[in-house]
Amino acid sequence: MPRARYFVIEGPIGVGKTTLSRILCERFKARGLFEIVEENPFLAGFYQNRDQLAFQTQLFFLLSRYKQQQALTQHDLFQQVTVSDYLFAKDRIFASLTLDENELALYEKIYGELGPRVVKPDLVVYLQARLDVLLARIKKRGREFERQFDPAYLEGLCKAYNDFFHHYTETPLLIINTSDLNVVDDPSVVDHIIETMQRIKHGTEHYISKATG
Repeated sequence: MPRARYFVIEGPIGVGKTTLSRILCERFKARGLFEIVEENPFLAGFYQNRDQLAFQTQLFFLLSRYKQQQALTQHDLFQQVTVSDYLFAKDRIFASLTLDENELALYEKIYGELGPRVVKPDLVVYLQARLDVLLARIKKRGREFERQFDPAYLEGLCKAYNDFFHHYTETPLLIINTSDLNVVDDPSVVDHIIETMQRIKHGTEHYISKATG
């Protein structure tokens, strides 16, 4: 059982956040906290017309994630390990890319009221992957609303994620490039990731696989 009690797995669309989160839940016998995606009624339309539906899409995600986060208490986190496939603060990454100046100003006011009330994780794991790998994974999972996914949008999102985590200092951080990792079919990869997660106490560390380390 890990010393830390609350882990967050983050990264751009298609990187494998939920896959790794579910595997870790099984390994730790942990509670899973998974972001609501398909339930967002604006998301399909957003991919068709980002300018028209960006604010509605972003606000739904912000409020639904906040509601989920409020179910977490320090007592609950002490009693049971929790693994989440999103960091609450990540919502601002998407907002900065999709909202216009006035929408972003209103969004930031709402976020400013909610963000300080959210429990911080003990460790954040930031997953990266090459753009071609992300696009292949998105295509493979076959979500209808992602069928016409814009590679330029995903590339901009990856850059925004990299910038966000380059300056991230709120919690210990583990950065893993998953482009050539197989966490689904190779249990030894997961074993090594868990060993690395358990070792980190502070600061930022880049994961080095046993194959290259």
